[in-house]
Amino acid sequence: MTEYSVISDVEEFRAACTALTAGTGPVAVDVERASGFRYSQRAYLVQVFRRGAGVFLFDPPAVGDFAPLQAAIGDVEWVLHAASQDLPSLRELGLEPPVIFDTELASRLLGHERVGLGAVVEDTLGITLKKEHSAADWSTRPLPDSWLDYAALDVLHLVDVRDALVLELEEQGKTEFAAEEFAATLARAPKPPREDPWRRLSGLHQVRGARNLAVARSLWQAREAYAQDQDTSPGRLVPDRSLVAAVMANPSSKQALAGIKEFQGRASRTQLDRWWQAIVDGRASEELPRERVPSDTLPPPRAWADRNPEADARLKAARPVVEAVAEELGMPTENLLTPEYLRRVAWDVPGETAEDIAAALAELGARPWQIAQTAQKIAAAFVEAAQSPDTTPAPAS
Repeated sequence: MTEYSVISDVEEFRAACTALTAGTGPVAVDVERASGFRYSQRAYLVQVFRRGAGVFLFDPPAVGDFAPLQAAIGDVEWVLHAASQDLPSLRELGLEPPVIFDTELASRLLGHERVGLGAVVEDTLGITLKKEHSAADWSTRPLPDSWLDYAALDVLHLVDVRDALVLELEEQGKTEFAAEEFAATLARAPKPPREDPWRRLSGLHQVRGARNLAVARSLWQAREAYAQDQDTSPGRLVPDRSLVAAVMANPSSKQALAGIKEFQGRASRTQLDRWWQAIVDGRASEELPRERVPSDTLPPPRAWADRNPEADARLKAARPVVEAVAEELGMPTENLLTPEYLRRVAWDVPGETAEDIAAALAELGARPWQIAQTAQKIAAAFVEAAQSPDTTPAPAS
């Protein structure tokens, strides 16, 4: 039976923070959200473990101000699993680690075949965790005891896992690799809001014409506003496919909208007036969206041979070289170098030297250790591709 304390009032909170301050070593931190159930990505449970203190499960709605917890643990290393997923929710509570150790990322760099938390705990410590509540609605109150047990186990072993992975990183000579990756994860800025987020509607590619796109936009905006007001995941109100079906059906009346069998979801009928008004507004909009949006997205590599044969040759020469380095280092290729970075420098080559490639990779966001492992080899591959008879331009007649 795992021992833990559920913290749901101010007095308990202060005592927990005092205990954590008196603990020793790094702290293990995890967050449970209600993704797929709630509109927000806020934390509905924060789990913290420190040796000498124990496991504490903090209830954010009940605790409110987390400043005392930040003061208690804000000067030590935080151990997280898949930190990039939890950091936004922690920051929303005012919880900011000074330095992190990411057990998932470390496992990837070490070449572990399985990098989920349960698998990493089992592989490093030989302990089997049950992961049956990972997709639960953590906004539920009261939380069932079985869920709390699960949440406590998520942090109970994390510091021991961290210690095992530290030794593995040292053995493989990857300690500095990991440190740079952890620092980059911690420093990474949030993605800026999309200019037209409604264009992410699944199935929108079926919609033709600016006026119909305006209707789709209006429906998306209406659903988004209602979802935010209700703090409910938009797809649980009306799925994307239902919004697109309504646009495609082009109903002539509210009754006709109600008669579309594909128009489903818990709010498809209870909020029928809302959806019909959105359709009316979309049809009347004077600001019609563009049917085609300019993008700096590169074409798919399969199209490169026709669109940019020199770039195609560079990519085909460099990709196996980078893959070979990754294999030699015993890690996935995407952890050695983000594939998009390689495609970018291959498509629009910044220069012939390793220094040129290194500068371009750094600007894209590659870490120093990644550049040191790949830039010279990529440059050599590009030179080889340029000298290949298949890519050398034919002499003018």
